[in-house]
Amino acid sequence: VQLRESGGGLTQAGGSARLSCAVSGRTISSYSIGWFRQAPGKEREFVGAIRWSGSIRYSSDSVKGRFTISRDNGKNTVYLQMNGLEPEDTAVYYCAAGAYTTYAGNYHYWGQGTQVTVSS
Repeated sequence: VQLRESGGGLTQAGGSARLSCAVSGRTISSYSIGWFRQAPGKEREFVGAIRWSGSIRYSSDSVKGRFTISRDNGKNTVYLQMNGLEPEDTAVYYCAAGAYTTYAGNYHYWGQGTQVTVSS
């Protein structure tokens, strides 16, 4: 299974960005796909995940209401729509395939990450 993120870049505070996670090798309906992020000097943080059944969960209040996960089974792609971006959202964002949990260790396949930088 291979995952490839895209859509990162530089945006201003209050702006939006949409990240894509293209999956190859298996259909996304076979896995739960999670989004994580890692800021410089910080641990990798769970952002949200979409289960193979379509259930979605998000991390705590820091992203809830601002970030939305969706998927397109036909394109075998999962999306992370980010609105109301804040400088604190600056990080490398990763998608991963595995179990439907908040724990990174339960995801077995990872993309290479895409940088999102939010300027104030």
